[in-house]
Amino acid sequence: MVDHDGEYWVRFVVTRVPMSPEKPHGIDYSLTLHGADGERLLGFDNAHPVARQKRGQPQDHRHRLRTTKAYEYRDAATLLADFWTAVDAILRERGVIP
Repeated sequence: MVDHDGEYWVRFVVTRVPMSPEKPHGIDYSLTLHGADGERLLGFDNAHPVARQKRGQPQDHRHRLRTTKAYEYRDAATLLADFWTAVDAILRERGVIP
């Protein structure tokens, strides 16, 4: 976890799993940004399918507040870069970073 002045923190949970149509990259992951009250502000994960994702398709998606959209997983490095870019955007919107 990374803490930003006790107000925002991130959590990564990543586990190697057998490759499947839902998790073709062989990992189960959850990368989240939380506010001081513990509310999830942002999340990238593959725990469940979302709208327009059919059973047997990759379950990768992102949450931003109450919105959930499919996410096109390419590789772990891109996932991390996309996550941190989204974190920076939220922190900028909230005036935490310039």
